[in-house]
Amino acid sequence: MSVNSRYRGAWEGFWREAPDGPGEVLWDAEPALTAAVHLAHFEPHLTAPDLPLVDIGCGNGTQTRFLADRFPQVIGTDLVSAALDHARAADPAGQARYRLLDAADKTETEALHAELGDANIYMRGVLHQSEPDDRQPLADGLATLAGDRGRVFLVELAEAAGPVLRAMAQGPDGPPAKLAPVFRHGIAPGAVEDAAVPEHLRQAGLTVLASGELPLLTTEHTPDGTLIELPSRWLVAGRPG
Repeated sequence: MSVNSRYRGAWEGFWREAPDGPGEVLWDAEPALTAAVHLAHFEPHLTAPDLPLVDIGCGNGTQTRFLADRFPQVIGTDLVSAALDHARAADPAGQARYRLLDAADKTETEALHAELGDANIYMRGVLHQSEPDDRQPLADGLATLAGDRGRVFLVELAEAAGPVLRAMAQGPDGPPAKLAPVFRHGIAPGAVEDAAVPEHLRQAGLTVLASGELPLLTTEHTPDGTLIELPSRWLVAGRPG
């Protein structure tokens, strides 16, 4: 199974129009506030930190470049080429590698696993942006890439983020400037029940090793200048044994 063409086209259009530069995209927060915080939870559970690290849904590669300074081999993957164009342009030194990947496609994840071997996985905010029918195949793809030795770090918007996003979208002045393109391209965040995330991983054959709650920082502000934070949950998972 692979993602549908409407969904792929929506993301291609979003990234084709997205401006360059740090912080121009809603979720493009500073790595010190995102990936660095996530690594503090992830690294204690890495049994093989020397494995390649695959950043699923890397977008313009802000977090990927940060991760590339901390792991021996980092591959940023995304569903659409327009996102990878941004990532490569922002990484002229080639700190990381970038490649197209539909992580819900069994053939593609098996091919990447055959190339890399087991890998550690970093994925931030991808499951809730996926079509409901793609979520289990996506979790299955993470399990394929991790293999027996890799670990998966996943952070997703919590159910409680839904009312916050809806309030932002339905404000008297319409959605904030950085949220508006997301809705305009038809990729409005979907609701994923908190309990569904670990269940997707369990059905993929993974065991949740640790979990917790974190605020997901955006690059958007309220009218009074407060940085908008969204409730999120993180999980670390891997093969049992």
